[in-house]
Amino acid sequence: PCLFSPAYPGNPCQPIEMQEKTVIRLVSFLKPHKTKIVIAVICMVMVSGLSSAQAYLIKPLLDEIFVKKDPAMLNLIPFALVGVFLFKGGFGYFANSLLDILGQSVIRDLRKKIFSHIHSLPISFFHSTPTGELISRVISDSTLIQMAVSRALAGVFKDFFQVLGLIGVVFYLNWRLAVIALIFLPLAFLPVAHFGRKFRKLSITNQQTVANVSNILHETITGHKIVKAFGMESYEIKRFSETVDKLFAIIVKDIKNNSLQSPIMELLGGLGITAIIWYGGHQVITGQSTPGVFFAFLTSIIMIYNPIKGVSNIIIAVMNFTKSP
Repeated sequence: PCLFSPAYPGNPCQPIEMQEKTVIRLVSFLKPHKTKIVIAVICMVMVSGLSSAQAYLIKPLLDEIFVKKDPAMLNLIPFALVGVFLFKGGFGYFANSLLDILGQSVIRDLRKKIFSHIHSLPISFFHSTPTGELISRVISDSTLIQMAVSRALAGVFKDFFQVLGLIGVVFYLNWRLAVIALIFLPLAFLPVAHFGRKFRKLSITNQQTVANVSNILHETITGHKIVKAFGMESYEIKRFSETVDKLFAIIVKDIKNNSLQSPIMELLGGLGITAIIWYGGHQVITGQSTPGVFFAFLTSIIMIYNPIKGVSNIIIAVMNFTKSP
């Protein structure tokens, strides 16, 4: 049965209904922390804007200092870069710490609510639900929610605004080259969709298997007298070993998929950067652009990669949370 169902007894929640209800309930846990969320969002927007400024400063750094050899810019731009890094670090600190505290606050409130709700359920619920599964709900599933809250909120605002800012920079610097870059950019999302489906399935199986491990431990430890009385030690050891091996196989498969995702995204990103270098280098050689514009553009495109990768991590975290059984 659905542990969070407001009116037990009832039938198990359907997957889609459970996802919708879970998201709605998660939002309700965030409402008391609106002030922290607003402050964190403002800090994330500032971090994104300063990241875009970092990329843009490459243009005057090369053109004004190394090409035109302007001594005034030599005295100005390095200090401007230090200021950008300083403020970016400060805003990033406040944003990350606030969101991590927010995630821990949500998991604290959620565990209290789950524990209270468990004790309001009828005896029939405890007869039909393994103790290990209940423990997994309070410990493991709540931790997944904390990860989803911290990562998703931080990533949604930081990565979204950073991508917008950097796209604005590349179009301002060279709109023709930006069009070429945006043709290859969507390719980076293909691995996100593909591996996202795999991570979703693995997350469901992983949570179910962890619950089974907890349940076997609880049954054998609390019922050790019965196990010994009937000479079931070998059976229980075999049952536990098979379940742990199954959990290990799931984790290994998750590790392999997670390790494969990054190289594929880097390969697709490398193809796009290769096209940009070829076309942008041609523009610099023919005098249609400057080295500063080209390298500022290239820096912006490279910096867009991390937010896109961050989006994939957000999708994985949210899927692990919403799909936990």
